[in-house]
Amino acid sequence: MSGLLPATLLAVLLDRLLGEPARWHPLIGFGRLAHYLERRLNQQPSISKGTLAWLLAVMPLTLMTYWLATLPWFGWAFSVLCLYLCLGGQSLVAHAKPIADALLSADLPLARERVGRIVSRDTGQLDEEGVARATVESVLENGSDAIFAALFWFLLLGAPGVVLYRLSNTLDAMWGYRTPRFLLFGRAAAKIDDALNYLPARLVALSYSLCGNAISGWHSWRTQAPSWDSPNAGPVMAAGAGALELQLGGAAVYHGKLEERPALGCGVPPKAQDISRALQLVQRSLLLWMLILVLLWALTYV
Repeated sequence: MSGLLPATLLAVLLDRLLGEPARWHPLIGFGRLAHYLERRLNQQPSISKGTLAWLLAVMPLTLMTYWLATLPWFGWAFSVLCLYLCLGGQSLVAHAKPIADALLSADLPLARERVGRIVSRDTGQLDEEGVARATVESVLENGSDAIFAALFWFLLLGAPGVVLYRLSNTLDAMWGYRTPRFLLFGRAAAKIDDALNYLPARLVALSYSLCGNAISGWHSWRTQAPSWDSPNAGPVMAAGAGALELQLGGAAVYHGKLEERPALGCGVPPKAQDISRALQLVQRSLLLWMLILVLLWALTYV
């Protein structure tokens, strides 16, 4: 804990001050590697080939990270760098805030275009409420993936843990679709990501509840999350919706097909202003995690 706490705080500060690197982000290169492996191994889709592709993409880089993190002097700084590159807190703000700005400026076409960059649903016909709902849902879910799950695995396993998690999460985002091309090939990536996010997602649901309307957040989490298709997005978005006293979920179009999703949360449908409220909820939850870490560190020296 003594070395991980300052590394965690420094990485979070770097993410806050610098945001995501504009150029030469390692995940861009990893994405190219993933595309190459998918093209070579997914000519006849199967679960075994998808598992092999996952192993080839993730394990060599994780093992290399483990070795580099153990080097004297260099290892600690390298670990800070790994966590910083795996965090996406400011990236979340950089993507969500312009959507809110477009809605507040009554530029619905621009808002649709911007929200289309961060969600997989079809956005061309969304109204203001639909854009706000999609953005708030993305903020809550990606806050869990891009911030809290990364912190969880770094605190548990150090730099190899956060690299393993971030690469796995990236592969799920690329391969974890229930389409003919990826239904079998992406099965391993999707299941591994579900397993890695299981505990962090429930800690995030608890954090969202504590940092908003706790009663509504807890109630929504416990009663509505089981009906959601994703075992991890359900608790996170239900608790976040309840904490914000918003109604999320409902029908959405994915790849030209209308999907009737269960309702999440309670209260009123989201508006442009609620995007900022969702970002604030994520930031309050991050502050809560940092305060708990500092407290645990202090107790170890009492």
